[in-house]
Amino acid sequence: MGLFDKLTGTKRPADGIAPLSAEEVRAALLGLNTADVPYAIRDGRDEGADLVAEWRLLEPAWRTFFLRSQLSRVFKVHMRLVPEKNEVRALDQQFEVEWLGDTPRLSLAREAQRGQVKTVTKQWSLSRGEDGSREETFSFDSDDLKDPLQSVVLKSGWTWRGVVSGRL
Repeated sequence: MGLFDKLTGTKRPADGIAPLSAEEVRAALLGLNTADVPYAIRDGRDEGADLVAEWRLLEPAWRTFFLRSQLSRVFKVHMRLVPEKNEVRALDQQFEVEWLGDTPRLSLAREAQRGQVKTVTKQWSLSRGEDGSREETFSFDSDDLKDPLQSVVLKSGWTWRGVVSGRL
């Protein structure tokens, strides 16, 4: 792995893994959609991508979780499948948001990031655990969304190529 690959978050599959077809990679990524994960992968044609993965901020089953944590950022990963190179080009996007009203409504704030984004947010309670440590009440890490995507891509024999700027 070169320095540029490290800066962009590009990861390559292990040697000897036969690459799957683009349709199989797409199906494997969409297969990550289960009710017990706080993210969803969907068609991204309306946003200039093949697929988009994002937090389930407004879905009723997850809204309380995100509202309770007062998550202040919306995180998305736009993906383009490039079958000629057996790679998925990925561009992260993050927006600051604020929760408004009694019913959660999101309002995009002024700040946004694009490229390869790493975000970690943690909250702890003031009480102590049995071992004397602070108790973590909430943890948000952008890798909780990206790691499963990258794992599927690499196991499919494809390269995960992080895009820093420009187009997918």
